[in-house]
Order: sequence, then C-alpha cells, then structure tokens
Amino acid sequence: MGANELHVRRFTTQATQLFKLIPSDLGRPLSDIVTNLAYPGLQADAEEVLRTLAFSDREVATTDERWFQVKVMPYRTLDNVIDGVVITFNDISRAKTLEKYLRSDVAQGK
Repeated sequence: MGANELHVRRFTTQATQLFKLIPSDLGRPLSDIVTNLAYPGLQADAEEVLRTLAFSDREVATTDERWFQVKVMPYRTLDNVIDGVVITFNDISRAKTLEKYLRSDVAQGK
C-alpha cells in the first residue's frame, strides 16, 4: 500500500478543528493535509492498519496543548471488503489535565 493511496474521502465538521480541511480537499492525499496534531506517524499508522487489519489506538497531543485519543481502523464496505481506513478522534484533554494535576506536587501535598 503506497502512501499516495490514502486519500480523503469524507470528513466531519468536527474534523476541521484538527485538520485544515475544506470541501476541495476531498480526494487529496492524507499526507498533504495540514494538522494541529503532533502525530507525524499518522500516515504510517494508517498504512499499517491497511496492511495488518489491526486497529491503532494512541493518545496524541496537539500544538495547542489539547489531547485526543486517535483510533485508526480498517473501513469495511457492506460487501465486507476493506476499502480504506476510518480515523476517529476523541477529545481527552480534560482527563489529561486531571492526570497532570494528580501527578503534580500540589496534588501530592508537597
């Protein structure tokens, strides 16, 4: 699977908060899309998911200090054919902020 075969087919309005996507980006390679995610391995992970059919699940920061759980999963058609990947983003910033606080000296009474 070559990197040039991973093209944007659809995206949600919410995805535009992480990626600089506009309607004319449909059909463009994923590698060409600018993102706020500090995730240089996204393309490689998507290719690996297509190769192995095993999903990827990572916690990834953004350049503006938000955090997302990023899942890359194979996309199966109704005919049970793998036809790309689906990438989902779950905002975990509040949990990461709480985790950071609980690990801090303040929370530990120091």
